[in-house]
Amino acid sequence: MNEKKPLELYIHIPFCARKCLYCDFLSFPAAAAAQAEYMDQLRCEILFSGPWYQDYEVKTIFIGGGTPSVLEPEQITMLMQTLGRVFSIAEDAEITIEANPGTRLASKLAVYRQAGINRLSLGLQSTSNEELKLLGRIHTFEDFLMSFQAARMAGFSNINVDLMSAIPGQSAESWRNTIRRIIMLKPEHISAYSLILEEGTPFGDHYLPGEGEHKMRWKEDEKKQGIRITDLSDPLAAWPPLAGEDEERWMYHLTKTFLEEAGYHRYEISNYARPGRECRHNIGYWTGVEYLGLGLGASSYVDGCRFCNESDFQTYQSLDFSMDGLERLHGQVHVQSRREQMEEFMFLGLRMTEGISCGRFADCFGLTLDEVYGPVVEKMIRDGLLNRRDGRLALTDWGLDVRNYVMSEFLLDPQTEPSSGGI
Repeated sequence: MNEKKPLELYIHIPFCARKCLYCDFLSFPAAAAAQAEYMDQLRCEILFSGPWYQDYEVKTIFIGGGTPSVLEPEQITMLMQTLGRVFSIAEDAEITIEANPGTRLASKLAVYRQAGINRLSLGLQSTSNEELKLLGRIHTFEDFLMSFQAARMAGFSNINVDLMSAIPGQSAESWRNTIRRIIMLKPEHISAYSLILEEGTPFGDHYLPGEGEHKMRWKEDEKKQGIRITDLSDPLAAWPPLAGEDEERWMYHLTKTFLEEAGYHRYEISNYARPGRECRHNIGYWTGVEYLGLGLGASSYVDGCRFCNESDFQTYQSLDFSMDGLERLHGQVHVQSRREQMEEFMFLGLRMTEGISCGRFADCFGLTLDEVYGPVVEKMIRDGLLNRRDGRLALTDWGLDVRNYVMSEFLLDPQTEPSSGGI
């Protein structure tokens, strides 16, 4: 019998209680009836898609969003039962759900565990209630503490906490306090990100260059989704300034120092874990494991092809999978070229602190790393941005600091496709 290929599943729940002011994810508030209708349609998609993946075994499942915990717990149970009907799920599969502490979480956690979910990702961002309010979060630090304790009592022994630095007005001392408080709780995993300003968000409209007129491009969404962020004549006028470049850099290095001293290994640019508690799902993304995205706007990578589900809510809801098949759902499928596969191997693999395996590169592409990237690698090593050790190539600490520059050096000439004869 042929061994089944590994597959990861990502399930997108697009709903949230209220849109955060920095968020550009595909998410929005919706009434209970709309949520129920979506879950019915998602179930249809799963039942229709599953038979196409009988040669795969699901190693990880990630239920993300949005805020999956806004759903009724029985809807999560139904989702897990449906997945189990049509996919072969490994007995030791890592199954994660994202949750917001402000969504009456304590009453839902035991149901999640009974449904087979064994990893919880709590979106905290900050232990300062003032900073949480500025971000537009619906919870307080006290809400988080109660949720964390309830998760432990419900049997969750693998918990991630999301944290965010460089929040407007955030001081270095405030960030230090956030890290210290979370370390004291001893979660198994911490994701520590720096705020990224995105166009089309209130933060982007206020802080990005050229957006000072507060155009508030969310007004149309306010009407459709009931988001209220323009109650004041100029709600953004009093927002504090962003952290300076030096202060943001100091926060970045403080994170690494504090967490590593507390026993958290930095295994990816923004992710820290206790030994053996790295997020298997995300490692799969960075190491090229195939994944299938289910739900509104979810992305997939299967058999060298990338495709993305329909992202318009009404269009997605109108799909009849028995009639339309998957063509309307997936839209255009992009078949990656050999060059793109090589570039992606480097971009994603170098996100991890252990870097990429030179031997695996050769196994995948029939060319050694030096045949494809030799001059670039040697230059990066001379400049102190990469190191080569035990058959692996990894970013140095300095390389991690300037990773965007390093990654750009691994772009290949689009006019020249790599072949077994070299580039």
